[in-house]
Amino acid sequence: MMSEDTNDFWQSHSLKYLEMAFKTDRCEIIAAPDGYGKKTRSCGDAIEIFLKIRGDILGTVSYYTNGCMNTLACANTVVFLAEGKSINEAWEITPESIANYLETLPKHDFHCAEMAVDALHLALFNLRELQRSPWKKAYQNRTYV
Repeated sequence: MMSEDTNDFWQSHSLKYLEMAFKTDRCEIIAAPDGYGKKTRSCGDAIEIFLKIRGDILGTVSYYTNGCMNTLACANTVVFLAEGKSINEAWEITPESIANYLETLPKHDFHCAEMAVDALHLALFNLRELQRSPWKKAYQNRTYV
């Protein structure tokens, strides 16, 4: 039998939030990404973003996280919003974009959306650096980026 707290959870979140919180198909570590970014919060939660480009388009975007359900929902959303977009369009993704898409991200967990966007922006910075100096890609290690 479900408790009232469990019922409240399912009833208090949008379908978009629930989909993004439980989706796992884009959770993968890409070897030799064209761009990589990692953001860690003081609580220890982290999001890593991996980019593969086709021309000026983010062809494949994936994530890896050790965070809570809100962090997972935000990581999936940033991937969903970025994949297939141009590099310039990806720069326009904001924490508000993520919160608006999810519709029911708790206000006290808005920092999860900020962390996801920060990781994306770090990956875009890394992409730009590797485009300027392609030789660095051979020496990139996700632990040290």
